[in-house]
Amino acid sequence: MGWAIILILALLVFAGLWPFIGKDKGALQFLGAALLVALAGYAWQGRPALAGSPKPPPERVRQDESAFAQTREDMLGRFDNASRWLTIADSYQRRGDTRSGAEILQSALRQAPRDADLWVGLGNALVVHSGGMMSPAAQLAFARAERIAPDHPGPRFFYGLALAQGGNFDQAEQIWRQLLAEAPADAEYRATIQERLDSLQQARAMGQIPSAPQRPNGPPSEGEGTPTPEAR
Repeated sequence: MGWAIILILALLVFAGLWPFIGKDKGALQFLGAALLVALAGYAWQGRPALAGSPKPPPERVRQDESAFAQTREDMLGRFDNASRWLTIADSYQRRGDTRSGAEILQSALRQAPRDADLWVGLGNALVVHSGGMMSPAAQLAFARAERIAPDHPGPRFFYGLALAQGGNFDQAEQIWRQLLAEAPADAEYRATIQERLDSLQQARAMGQIPSAPQRPNGPPSEGEGTPTPEAR
């Protein structure tokens, strides 16, 4: 059956090209040689009797609502263009499709490259895609957000949140304490920052995380272009 199919395909190719090269002996010889090489390759490597072995799609584990999703409205707002994109990305991440969650935000940034909230969301999405670890691409996304909106607490707060999710609790604490010290006394987001700091202290008291201080590292200088899920 396999040979019948390959011979039929070869004849169809020959017949389809015949009106264009029928009078050109050189082209005709080249076509004949190409078809013979294809048939020889099939005779050498073809295994039509082998059973198919389709690769199953990657398993996607449904996830609970992330810490980013729980706090982003308090830090970034909820009724702007970025919020709609972030909500869509969150829905993909909860279904376990972390790649699509990041790609959605890449598409949004092509339309609004100066939106700091979208860059924060992309940084978080890349952290989620890499299994909770801070990747260079995620660091660049957070750095871009901070450069666009240096006075906004969101980029640094969520950079700290991503660090904490990756186990860098002391670096996260340093960032949050600095944000709290800089925040106006009447800023509503102070409660969100304090809640995270209290959670760290409680986890340390229960021995769930180490208490040794580490020197904090801020986001690195940004590079050009939009980070992708493949960049790790």
